[in-house]
Amino acid sequence: MTGGTRGMGEAIVRRLASEGASVAFTFVNSENRAHQIVEDIKKAGGEAIAIKADGSVSGAVKNAITSAAGTLGKIDILVNNAAAAVAGQLETASDRVEDYDRMVDVNIRSSAEAVRTAQIFMPDGGRIINIGSVGGRRIGGPGMSDYIATKAAISAYTRGLAWDLAPRKITVNSVEPGAIDTDMMPKDTAIREAYINAIPLKRLGKPEEIAAMVNFLAGSEAAYITGSAFTVDGGITA
Repeated sequence: MTGGTRGMGEAIVRRLASEGASVAFTFVNSENRAHQIVEDIKKAGGEAIAIKADGSVSGAVKNAITSAAGTLGKIDILVNNAAAAVAGQLETASDRVEDYDRMVDVNIRSSAEAVRTAQIFMPDGGRIINIGSVGGRRIGGPGMSDYIATKAAISAYTRGLAWDLAPRKITVNSVEPGAIDTDMMPKDTAIREAYINAIPLKRLGKPEEIAAMVNFLAGSEAAYITGSAFTVDGGITA
């Protein structure tokens, strides 16, 4: 799994480990947090390894997955969760070229790199789950064009990969979260209230609710589901 030390990523790592999966996940800067998650999982009787890998660097994710496969023996499930988000008005886009390049590298290129590498070590019948965003179908405000374009690409990749990997019975699906209460959610009360007021269920989502959907798609009951996007957003796109 890419990006496993914060918010939804951590929740997914912990949920899959609690279901008996041996989990390998990547991190960039949160080394102490990564080691704590591994320690917690091992104390609970599970198996986990943390690998430092920056998705913006070509080859980093490939090396991380190859290392994980060498340790675990195979890759049954791949979760593409790592993401970078850079907001900004169109008028200032030329000042954010470096951030834009990093976002494209992390959100699109490294996801493709992860799939192309993982499928080498994945037995027939494996699972690939990409974390997208409801922004691919509902923007909600200005300043997010570049980020949302990368998430829309993930949705398109998911559909294409479902065809490519269907002969091996490997399913490929995406989970599209709405406003989830993680450290990426603004702390400003007025902004949070604006988000909540736009959501029919009148609350932010929990990282554990995204993890629950990922866990379902990773399981045997989802064997006939592929090329689909699963929205978990409290009804905001309804």
